[in-house]
Amino acid sequence: MGHIIAIDGPAGAGKSTIARALAARLGYTYIDTGAMYRAIALWAARQNIALDEAHRIEQLARAADFALPPGRILLNGEDVSESIRTPEISGAASKVAAIGAVRAALVEKQREMAAQANIVMEGRDIGTVVFPAARVKIFLDADASERVRRRSADQPEVPADALARQIAERDARDRGRAESPLVQAPDAVYLDSTGLTPDQVVEEILRIVRTRISNGHSE
Repeated sequence: MGHIIAIDGPAGAGKSTIARALAARLGYTYIDTGAMYRAIALWAARQNIALDEAHRIEQLARAADFALPPGRILLNGEDVSESIRTPEISGAASKVAAIGAVRAALVEKQREMAAQANIVMEGRDIGTVVFPAARVKIFLDADASERVRRRSADQPEVPADALARQIAERDARDRGRAESPLVQAPDAVYLDSTGLTPDQVVEEILRIVRTRISNGHSE
């Protein structure tokens, strides 16, 4: 298994932006686990599978074939990068992610990916469940208003008050779910990105990487 940088944190904290940029700087493979859950939610919607049909959704998760070229996600050979970013799929994804058997199926796939390369993986339980032994763990956060502002920049068509409700609901589901709730790993470095540019956050994480991984690949 290669080196693993695990980035966890709540919705809107900037995990995807930071993880993608960090992977590019390090020459690592970027894996967006949230996109994997979104893809399963999309597949379930296309199959008219209700979100409470846990067994059927688990079957989809186990059958899913993922490919993650830079900046894209392919599900069973189809590029679904844009289709998974709708508000409806976002809401469904957090419910799909609360199904323990689905998480188990996707964790298995995520570990298989990590066995093949150095990776930057972001999500909500990477440092606690998927890779508890990762040498670099970051818990990326930002205050609520900043998280709403960032989501508004990505989804300008959605009113800010609606985004604020969605983020609050997502936080409640992520932190309160029985399976792999969102928590900071004891050995994770807490990083508040409020008021920082993406470049500043990346530089701070690179400093942590240099401290914890002395492998000559931190530049």
